[in-house]
Amino acid sequence: MNVFKLCAAACLALAVSLANANHDQAGKNLRYRLTITNLTPAQTFTPVLVATHNHRIALLEIGAAASEELAILAEAGMTGPLTEVLEDFPQGVAQVKTIAGLLPPGQSASVIIRASKRTPKLSLAAMLIPTNDTFVALDGVTLPNKGTQVYYALAYDAGSEANDQACANIPGPRCEGQGVSEPSDSDEGFVHVSNGFHDLGDMDMDGGEVLKPAHYDWNNPVARITVKRLQNPHD
Repeated sequence: MNVFKLCAAACLALAVSLANANHDQAGKNLRYRLTITNLTPAQTFTPVLVATHNHRIALLEIGAAASEELAILAEAGMTGPLTEVLEDFPQGVAQVKTIAGLLPPGQSASVIIRASKRTPKLSLAAMLIPTNDTFVALDGVTLPNKGTQVYYALAYDAGSEANDQACANIPGPRCEGQGVSEPSDSDEGFVHVSNGFHDLGDMDMDGGEVLKPAHYDWNNPVARITVKRLQNPHD
């Protein structure tokens, strides 16, 4: 074979090999900027858990009991236990992050998270305070292949704590009450779309404050989530 033809064939093979390697690498290292905006008039979001994963993983099931880890997030705003569970599935989860701090009404917060073609799903969750066990969530939505996708998220009730709206049973700066509670017969027992706040009077049985819907109620959706595929590694 002519030396120039040999070189051309070798160079072509190398170019194809590099292209395939780059394609595979790109498929393993997809990056997204996620921005969550609090749409409620008076509820604050606790730190937000964000995860990218495959189709077999779910944070919640409507109509079924919440996992212990999800109940802790919904009642106390703690993302640690649910993060540990997700990180126990390294083949099914690309990355888990927590957006730290409180997110007040009308405000936004962002995070960059990676995914892959094998983990094309996005989930997130954060407690609404002041509530007993209400949380905002997206569960397994599909990440965009390119460009930007906007999702709207509902508020769910974990069903793990009675909705007495009593400050004694609500954590956070407004009430400074108890976070995780012991199960009781007054719990609904299953995850459902939250029906908000109700007028339950001014005081609980112990004379403590009960929050009123006139200020703290909301309508769904409670959050807007904007997800942008990042093509530039410097983004």
